[in-house]
Amino acid sequence: MVTAADRIRRWVCSSPGTHIWLLIIGITSLVIAAASEGLETFLLHRTSSNIHALTKHPLQSLLISGFWIESPSSFLLYAVLFEVFHANVERWLGTLRWLVTVAVAHVAATLISQEVLLLSIQEHAVPRSMKHVVDIGVSYGLAASAGVLAYRVARPWRWAYLLAVTLFFGLPLVTGGTTYTDLGHAISLAVGLACWPLTRGRRPWGPVRWPKGPPAGVRRTAAPERPRSRRSRSSP
Repeated sequence: MVTAADRIRRWVCSSPGTHIWLLIIGITSLVIAAASEGLETFLLHRTSSNIHALTKHPLQSLLISGFWIESPSSFLLYAVLFEVFHANVERWLGTLRWLVTVAVAHVAATLISQEVLLLSIQEHAVPRSMKHVVDIGVSYGLAASAGVLAYRVARPWRWAYLLAVTLFFGLPLVTGGTTYTDLGHAISLAVGLACWPLTRGRRPWGPVRWPKGPPAGVRRTAAPERPRSRRSRSSP
């Protein structure tokens, strides 16, 4: 008999990258929650991937920034989102393909959004203090997983799913008040959608298809032959 514990263990083992990542975020969230206000500010800025950090130590900031969230109280929400998006994508594509998708999206979204922010600073559209703004979190990776997960959904539900995620991440770009984070989310979604070649050979979810023939073990018998009526012969 398969117990609930067995199901949970199988689920976790089938998506190890997702749950290792989630475990690290849980630890860093506990550190932030237990830290003093001054230490919290130091840690968030030290692990950020803002313009200043990317200039000083780009590789380190790009890597470390993906393991922290700014508000520890939102950890449970992220845990649910990880299970819905990251875990399903990793189980479907495999750990390596999932990791490539998430990493490319995180790096691309961070670099492009920060470059746009730098241009805005140079044009005096935003204050120079924005070079030191806190830029950490895992939302770029989640947007990428949400994008590539579209190919897991079978038609025609795929189009409804695509519309939903496009509206969710795209509306902030057209409704005004766009931030560089909103731009990063849209870029990550586009990267996830562009990773469709990684989904080749992977079957999507779909409706249950009932077999067209008779159930297994049941032999199809021929219909009884219709009796032929005898034609009376006319006498010569």
